[in-house]
Amino acid sequence: MAVKPLEDRVLVKPIEADTKTASGLYLPEASKEKPVKGEVVAVGPGKRLDNGKRGEMSIRVGDTVVYGKYAGTEVEIKNVKHLIMRETELLGVIDG
Repeated sequence: MAVKPLEDRVLVKPIEADTKTASGLYLPEASKEKPVKGEVVAVGPGKRLDNGKRGEMSIRVGDTVVYGKYAGTEVEIKNVKHLIMRETELLGVIDG
């Protein structure tokens, strides 16, 4: 099943935080925070502008992005959790 986001939406696969600290301690499940970065899996065609054309998306498939803790709508695709959110909900792109 392939999901194609509409308008200016992007499909993001969250990247889970490490379960082990730098000193080697394992973190319990309850202390983990919700992920705030992920990999862009799919991108919509862009928002329709007043002149009828589509605005260009600044995000590309494969980008690693940062988003707000409660941004987007969670969906499950092939038993893997993803987020669908508008491009404007993204806070930034991580280089490298």
